[in-house]
Amino acid sequence: MNFKTYRRSYKSKKKLWNPEEKQMVFENTHKAIISVDVWEKVQALRKNKRRPTRTGKTNLFSGVAYCADCGAKLYYCTSKSFETRQDHFVCSTSRLKGVETCSTHFIRAVVLEEMVLWHLQYVTSFVTAYEDIFRDKMNAKHTTDRKKQSALRRKHIAQAERRSAELSKLFKRMYEDNVSGKLNDIRFEELSNDYEAEQADLENKLEQWQVELTKQEQHADDVERFICKCRQYTDLIELTPAILNDLVNKVFAEAPDKSDGKRKQNIHISYDLVGILPELNNPIHEEMA
Repeated sequence: MNFKTYRRSYKSKKKLWNPEEKQMVFENTHKAIISVDVWEKVQALRKNKRRPTRTGKTNLFSGVAYCADCGAKLYYCTSKSFETRQDHFVCSTSRLKGVETCSTHFIRAVVLEEMVLWHLQYVTSFVTAYEDIFRDKMNAKHTTDRKKQSALRRKHIAQAERRSAELSKLFKRMYEDNVSGKLNDIRFEELSNDYEAEQADLENKLEQWQVELTKQEQHADDVERFICKCRQYTDLIELTPAILNDLVNKVFAEAPDKSDGKRKQNIHISYDLVGILPELNNPIHEEMA
């Protein structure tokens, strides 16, 4: 990162901070200490706050487990008097706003760990044993999804670019009207603030959409990187925070189903680089009489 600061004059010793748009990033000028994958994963983990419980206990699924219905994080519940099998997760929306808003989605921590470990073993063994089949399935799925998403994203980008160009023209006309006296200063300031805010919002969205479009184009590389990760865990026996964070982005827990007299609860796993794998998303559920 260069040009973070500047001086108003060569005579001044005071440094001033440059706005972000004037700062420059020159990539790959030095040999990387860590890989891009590790860097991005660490940044994602740092953004995800994991507050310690009063008991001092922690759980590897804190910040990873989510409610499948409302999308909120699952809250880790524990106590000094709890045995390991009693620690559990509940929907944070339900905990804060009541079960009328969202059901508790209660799931025991040990059960969640067993279910996720089983699916990780299943996925890693399948991917490493049938790499070509996995590639074909992922490419077929992505081809259909990408066409729809890319077309929609390009449409949004084109619309935003047109609107941004229109705002620039409007601002010029408005400035000319203000100079000629057709538009008073108060109205000019109001309109200019509105247009500038809208244009800034459009620029932020354009940047975000361009990044998403670029990521969609990187699908083939992501699949290969995921396969390489799976090769590292062919003999997976125990689930650790490092393995979980390397392979998994999020785990979604559904509300338990008791319609047939037995308690069944499904989970869905969103894997790093490839997301949820519908072709390998066999029922992962806990059954209790």
